Amino acid sequence: MWDFTHPPLAAELATRYETHFTLPNLCAAELAGRTADIGLIPVAAYATTPGLVILPGPAIASLNHVRSILLLTRPGLALEDINSISLDSTSRTSAALVRVIFSKFIGTNPTYTTHAPDVATMLATSDAALLIGDPALLARQADACGDYDCHDLAAFWRARTGLPFVFAFWAMPSSAPSETGVAAAEIIHDFQQSRDQGLAHLHELVAEWTRRIALPAETIRAYWTENIHYTLDAECVDGLELFYRYAAECSALPPAPAIKML
Repeated sequence: MWDFTHPPLAAELATRYETHFTLPNLCAAELAGRTADIGLIPVAAYATTPGLVILPGPAIASLNHVRSILLLTRPGLALEDINSISLDSTSRTSAALVRVIFSKFIGTNPTYTTHAPDVATMLATSDAALLIGDPALLARQADACGDYDCHDLAAFWRARTGLPFVFAFWAMPSSAPSETGVAAAEIIHDFQQSRDQGLAHLHELVAEWTRRIALPAETIRAYWTENIHYTLDAECVDGLELFYRYAAECSALPPAPAIKML
């Protein structure tokens, strides 16, 4: 979002886009309810919201370890012996990934419950806990993984499939460009350029976010530069299609439509 929130292009983009920030699952809900025209959505939402197209280029993906999507278990408990999993209630995509991993790769079918992201409370009633996003990064920073066995689910996916895992992308209803009057080519250019400018200003972004989250600057910088992949390239599309197929086969998600780019 660099160009949308920083000069010199923020003022120009404000003539074409009205922006606001919310949680990823609410971005998807706003697209579904047509109260937003474009949203950065978890990939699970593409399987549950009909009529969407994907903006080519920008994405939130991981080529291997992601560090922010973690399955924590009691020390020494093998994945094959997990009978119950407490899922972070804020992410349907990561919850679907857990179900895919256990159904397709571990070959078991644990019971699942949802819970607010507090690992001690989650593991009080379950064998394993899924943490995502800031709680997962903060757990690592606090060395909570020293108290538990910690499994990076993007790395697990890569090891078993040889493909990246895609967590989110920009999407919009297929009719939105004609309804909003902004040409599809201009939308694609604006969002790709903003992604590229953000990557070119990581130093400034690290400084901004160090004031917003209780993580050291070097942790944020390493996460953004080593763990996140920002392009929906051909390999990522392959990984995305495989995830949708596996998720439908194990009923973690409804069958997704064919991937359609703007």
